Amino acid sequence: MNKNLQIATIGGGCFWCTEAVFQEVKGIEEVVSGYSGGNAPGKPTYREICSGLTGHAEVIQITFNANVISYQDILVIFMTTHDPTTLNRQGADRGTQYRSVIYYHNDNQQKIAKEVLEQIQPYYNDKIVTEISALDIFYNAEQEHQNYYRDNKRQGYCTFVIEPKLSKLRKLHADKLKLQGV
Repeated sequence: MNKNLQIATIGGGCFWCTEAVFQEVKGIEEVVSGYSGGNAPGKPTYREICSGLTGHAEVIQITFNANVISYQDILVIFMTTHDPTTLNRQGADRGTQYRSVIYYHNDNQQKIAKEVLEQIQPYYNDKIVTEISALDIFYNAEQEHQNYYRDNKRQGYCTFVIEPKLSKLRKLHADKLKLQGV
């Protein structure tokens, strides 16, 4: 099959959560946790990101097959598996590093992002505060943050924070999921 690979970069709080969600979606070839949107010089560390002083957000960069899943579908899944109405916060995670953000890679992605936010807004009582910005640079997070849920399913954060998001994904977007074990 001829793969039409594209890249999307999004942040919806802790990258462990968004990574786990998109690893279950059909058409997703790769998900990399990382950092973007800040102003600190050089490659940041997780500890620096957690300080909130770098301006970077925890994000994931998704490589997807556009013949299988559209950028619009990715954004709809994203907008419905985290709370896009809370400024700089997802659950107990607080700070600008946990902001809801879509980093677009081209003008078409910017246009689609704006359209999806307009379409999704009526489903929320509060105003969507998701930032839409051009991607400047993406830094891969350290190796221990890659595939976090897959490698740490019994850890408390995974059980109490990530698994409810996965349940929501499975309920709302069952038709977009990979077959289990694939």
